Amino acid sequence: MEVVKLTDVTRVYKIGQVETRALNGVSMDIQSGEFTSLVGPSGSGKTTLLQLIGCLDQPTSGKVIIAGKETAGLNRNQRADLRKGTIGFVFQFFALIPTLTAYENVEMPLLLNGKNAAQRKQRVMDLLEGVGMIERARNRPDQLSGGQQQRVAVARALATDPKLILADEPTANLDTENGEQVMEIMKKLNQDTGTTFVFATHDPRVIKYASRVVTLKDGVIEKDSRANGK
Repeated sequence: MEVVKLTDVTRVYKIGQVETRALNGVSMDIQSGEFTSLVGPSGSGKTTLLQLIGCLDQPTSGKVIIAGKETAGLNRNQRADLRKGTIGFVFQFFALIPTLTAYENVEMPLLLNGKNAAQRKQRVMDLLEGVGMIERARNRPDQLSGGQQQRVAVARALATDPKLILADEPTANLDTENGEQVMEIMKKLNQDTGTTFVFATHDPRVIKYASRVVTLKDGVIEKDSRANGK
């Protein structure tokens, strides 16, 4: 089943009289359960593509369909609703709320979705256990290492059971050991839950875990390879 489908997608940014074509006629689909890396040098278009898939931006032309819903024509609130119900995000700089504990950071999306206290507690504890952070549930971000913060961020991204997790350079601020641990956790979650993961990265530690690698250059797909050779 397709979670993402892009057809002839172009994104042009205009600053004054200067136009920059970040994406140029990109077409691709991402199937449910895939573990995909978007790779390429700075300026290749991978972050722009991730933003379009995440409904954080809209294409200049072409179609972006997320979980069967075309994003063109959706207003800001409708795009936010689509993100809330379908997509989880993992950021390079963790983006945890500094005044909240690990437990409360993971709980926040469930509060916003109107889950009751019993539902929230069970879900949060299950997720923290899954990322190996249950013993640090009451710690604030400044009491956690970078690797521990990213584990909490992964748990938070999964809180609402989204169809799709998007991660922008998720290991960029982690040392080798912590980067490997975070990738192992996300790969296991992908295998256990069937959640689709898409990364934008240039980190070989991330790329080696991917079942599919999509290489971008100058706004176009240069190569698209799955581990099974398709």
